[in-house]
Amino acid sequence: MNLWRDIKGTVQPFWVTLRNMLRRPVTVRYPEQKRTPPPRYRARIVLTRDPDGGERCVACYLCSAACPVDCISMQAAEAPDGRRHAAWFRINFARCIYCGLCAEACPTLAIQMTPDFAFCKDEPLRLVYEKEDLLINDGGKDREYNFYRHAGIGVVNPRGGNDDEYGPVDVKSNLP
Repeated sequence: MNLWRDIKGTVQPFWVTLRNMLRRPVTVRYPEQKRTPPPRYRARIVLTRDPDGGERCVACYLCSAACPVDCISMQAAEAPDGRRHAAWFRINFARCIYCGLCAEACPTLAIQMTPDFAFCKDEPLRLVYEKEDLLINDGGKDREYNFYRHAGIGVVNPRGGNDDEYGPVDVKSNLP
């Protein structure tokens, strides 16, 4: 019985090769003919906006921590109304492997991936995209999502100043 399995295991790969060798090749002439990618295909990274028109990115650094090749860098800043945003945001697409971990890690849905795959350049330094290059005027997948409304964070009052929040606690008062 083992002999039959060994013969089958040897002949079957050759049969697959011979069968595909006699087929006509499928060639797509790329610049003239473009294939439409599958619906869930992900390629280019963009930064989206919330319904109010503000930036969704709160510079939490989760995307740069999740990136396996360290191609994302940013600097956090705080607006006068207390909201965090990215002062600058940079992605090096020459290093990016388009794994989508940054989009999965983003809690505000700011980073999303589009099916746009034809954005190659002849110089690697031109593949470093700044925030202005990545920011689009669309909400992406969930256009109505607003992180600050969804999370219930009131940034108008100082911390602990809302009705449903406690004020700052003195931790030394808990000592015996």
